[in-house]
Amino acid sequence: MPSTATLTERYISATVRSLRPESQDDVRAELEASIADAIEARREQGEDLPAAERAVLTDLGDPGILAAGYAERPLHLIGPRYYLTWWRLLKALLWIVPTFAAVGVALAKILEFATIGETIGAVVVAIIMSIVHVGFWTTLVFVVLERTATDTGATWTVDQLPELTDQGAGRSEVIGSLIFLVLAAGAILWDALRGFVRDDGVPVPILNPSLWPVGMTVLLVLLLAEATLAIVIWRQRRWTVGAAIVNTILAVAFVVPAMYLLVSGDLVNPGFLQYLAVEHAAEMAQADAGAAAQGGVLRILTVILGVVIVGSGLWDIVDGWIKTLRARRS
Repeated sequence: MPSTATLTERYISATVRSLRPESQDDVRAELEASIADAIEARREQGEDLPAAERAVLTDLGDPGILAAGYAERPLHLIGPRYYLTWWRLLKALLWIVPTFAAVGVALAKILEFATIGETIGAVVVAIIMSIVHVGFWTTLVFVVLERTATDTGATWTVDQLPELTDQGAGRSEVIGSLIFLVLAAGAILWDALRGFVRDDGVPVPILNPSLWPVGMTVLLVLLLAEATLAIVIWRQRRWTVGAAIVNTILAVAFVVPAMYLLVSGDLVNPGFLQYLAVEHAAEMAQADAGAAAQGGVLRILTVILGVVIVGSGLWDIVDGWIKTLRARRS
């Protein structure tokens, strides 16, 4: 008999010790009564007292879980109430933050005249650290929300149900692509014919006029090919492996010559640079003085333009393959 009482008391004590003092007596009394009733029921079925008590306490389970139920404490980091909001936000941040971190670190390292190995190492570290920080801090915020029962305002309504659409490329996607390509072609022609910059009424092209007619014709043909590809994908209502391959070829065909011309100094019109040096000499001198450690303002602009060219090409390639994989899964 003493060992039986001790076993029950140990279980009750383990349950109530993590509860608020004002609720411990009530929970203790409730558990004593319910355990005694359960033991009595088993004894009426022929079990002896030690076996009946052990079976009852085993059925009640871990006293920590039982105590959490009495205290209404969650035993999970993020429950159903916040899980989807946390997951959607985390996925968005894991796309955005590491990307910007990598680009920012790469720019800084290039402007510091770091070696390729140093730049790659710093970018990898930045990506890993940003992923760790995004995952930790985002999860921590929702853990606090879970335990304080704070209302995030993210309530679901039937108005959020998506419209039934085809799984392939939509009309809005092809329209957006065509508008961008038309604007790009228009900007190239405007720069050559009318000029975004004018010196006493005379156009000063930003792009090197020596690229006409061959180089610019090739660029316009690439833009036309991109437009044709967008229309073909829309007519097929889906991305295919063939479309992704063509998209990759077109992106490489744009990025490689553009980067070659940029690095060799043949992309920008020397007359435009001369115009800046003469008409904005004071501003250029001040900017060069402030960016002397990074090789001057023109080097900074060249690096930024190069990152934009390569980044846009890589994004176009990756986006095309992601859409292709989604189409194949659907």
